[in-house]
Amino acid sequence: MGEGARCRVPLRANMSNKIIVDVKRVAELARLEFTDEELSVFSAQFQAILEYISQIDELKLDDVEPMSSPLPGPQRLRPDNPETGKGCRGLTREAAVANAPESRNGFFVVPRVIE
Repeated sequence: MGEGARCRVPLRANMSNKIIVDVKRVAELARLEFTDEELSVFSAQFQAILEYISQIDELKLDDVEPMSSPLPGPQRLRPDNPETGKGCRGLTREAAVANAPESRNGFFVVPRVIE
């Protein structure tokens, strides 16, 4: 976005139906199944998030300096040790793909999304 541009989330009275469709679509993409009651709960939660974003969007933040972390000083990161499994609590490749619908040579097999 250009300088001074803002991302507006349109909140309309009839938006709840659209949010249910969005939640259903996200669930479809993630291959998740939810009951109508769960979709209703998630839609309400999503609506609350959008309303909060709308409130934040109204703040005057032109003079606020961007920051990468709310804490002063450098971030302390853990070492990434895939060989020893320390970064993933000892999860082996075989254990990771054990419940996958399809795997090949220790890798997940997923539908092609780019032609």
